[in-house]
Amino acid sequence: MSGQKKYIAHLDLDCFFVSVERIKDPSLLGKPVAVGGTGRRGVVSSASYEARKFGVRSAMPTGQALDLCPNLIVVRGSHGEYGKISKRLYHFMCDYAPIVQQASIDEMYMDFTGCEKLYNNDLPGLMRTLQALVKRDFSLPCTIALSSNKLVSKIATGCVKPEGCVTIEHGFEKEFLAPLNINVIPGVGTKTELELRKYDINFIRDIQKMPKQVLESILGDHGGYFYRAAMGLGSDKLEVEWKRKSISNENTFGKDISDKYELLKHLYDLTESVCYNTRRYGWKGKTVKLKLRYSDFSTITRNITLKESTNDDKVVFDAVKNIFLKAYIRKMSIRLLGVGLTQFSEANEEPMSLFPSDEKRTHVLSAVDKLRKKFGDDAIHTGSV
Repeated sequence: MSGQKKYIAHLDLDCFFVSVERIKDPSLLGKPVAVGGTGRRGVVSSASYEARKFGVRSAMPTGQALDLCPNLIVVRGSHGEYGKISKRLYHFMCDYAPIVQQASIDEMYMDFTGCEKLYNNDLPGLMRTLQALVKRDFSLPCTIALSSNKLVSKIATGCVKPEGCVTIEHGFEKEFLAPLNINVIPGVGTKTELELRKYDINFIRDIQKMPKQVLESILGDHGGYFYRAAMGLGSDKLEVEWKRKSISNENTFGKDISDKYELLKHLYDLTESVCYNTRRYGWKGKTVKLKLRYSDFSTITRNITLKESTNDDKVVFDAVKNIFLKAYIRKMSIRLLGVGLTQFSEANEEPMSLFPSDEKRTHVLSAVDKLRKKFGDDAIHTGSV
């Protein structure tokens, strides 16, 4: 959409490798730790902030790191495990952002453009929530920044690490960057930094004050990029586009439930939530999923593919109810129920209905959604079992 504000978040896991090792061995908490080759000829892959205070850095020979920090604990690491956790976190974030780009094993970009209403016009609050969820569900500290583009968000995470969370409002990119050292701009290496400092260019504000042509005369073809970066202009396009594959909701009960009628009521509430969020995205789903967990923790999942895609609470619930009544065959109470919808298509791509009743139903759902947006999700419901 032309003129639409872009909202690009950058998530950076703090000392990712070290953080994972600390989950496996809590005795490492608070101590100077490095992950890498354990012999003196090895190389440091990651260093904790306690170790960094001594000058220990990634890509440093282990022997040099031990000389700088004699109490350094060096852990060989388990890179296969890091990859698995990174992939899990990526898919976790895909449940919140329509588009996610995995930039490296410990960082990713997320595009929340157009999601303002979905998150109650509080994307900064969502960033804090995501940070808390990563800590709670993965036991990993992370830093998140939100801005209008990838470059500003990446620079911002570097400024507020560790465990920082910041939002750079639209129009304040230059102001945010101005006091920062030139070496925070991605691509400014030692050689470029030394060249710029020869001309007394030490802070980003120094670049902002000069004509673009002057910087290009100093740095050649790269001058244009560094000038745009100093002005807070960066890409807002994520290189790998991901479309959310499913929308689901589940409820773990405080006390196990065995009454079928009560369970069906919970299923309807879950269905209503899933369909509401599906309509918020402007989608319809064709495959309905049910998740059921018994009191002994045994879990089953079932799904059914409908003849036509839908986002109608009643249609989806009829399918869920049918699956549930066939799946709930054990004489045991239930501790968890979940409902999901997948195999999406754009709602406006669906063929128009020839039946007035279908069109009327669409208007009813639209009116219900508007009331929920204004007064909250519990303001009105489409029906019950």
